[in-house]
Amino acid sequence: MTTAIIVGAGRGKRMGANFDKAFLSLGPRPLVAYSLMAYESCRDVRQIVLVVRRNRIEAAKSMALMFGISKLRAVVAGGTKRQDSVRKGLEALPPETRYVSIHDAARPLVTPELISETIKSAQKYGSGVAGRRIVDTVKLVEKTTVVSRTIDRSQLWTVQTPQTFQLELIQKAYEHLAETGADVTDDAAALEEIGETVRLVEWPHANLKVTVPEDLTVAASLLRI
Repeated sequence: MTTAIIVGAGRGKRMGANFDKAFLSLGPRPLVAYSLMAYESCRDVRQIVLVVRRNRIEAAKSMALMFGISKLRAVVAGGTKRQDSVRKGLEALPPETRYVSIHDAARPLVTPELISETIKSAQKYGSGVAGRRIVDTVKLVEKTTVVSRTIDRSQLWTVQTPQTFQLELIQKAYEHLAETGADVTDDAAALEEIGETVRLVEWPHANLKVTVPEDLTVAASLLRI
């Protein structure tokens, strides 16, 4: 069985203030509702664990009820860092979980199709991470704004969420993080820390992460709301 962890406990500092980003309005719904609805519609996902800030737990439960999210298994309080929030989500997974799909609530353009593709990869290889090939020219800047050199972009990808893993692998990776105190910016990096292979799932469509205020306008346009 595949269970989703949707991470929405971030403070959204780059939005210009200490915002609870997951609950910002995007058209007629809170930002996090779009991810919940995508996972609700994905036939390959059986249950959902939602991670939010502690003072938003009851609001999150009410919101899920409002939008008909029947797969919601638990709403739990997140931690200080993203990886702390993911760890809280892993601890709340139902015992029958074999695969876990981890997604950032700040990516409202996620689709059931993308979720399923990452799950298929995880079932075959142990991991399935949404990604996209870099098309811009990339410069290495080591000091101030002076270009050191141009980097060959042919082997470079940007990595997104959802990121889906065999449960035993991601649990092992997070146990290693706890033991070493290492910091990672995504879950794939946790697997890399223990020497496990990470498989990318190419997704050419828009999968924007809402980071700054202008991104809400772009996301609304892409969602046509």
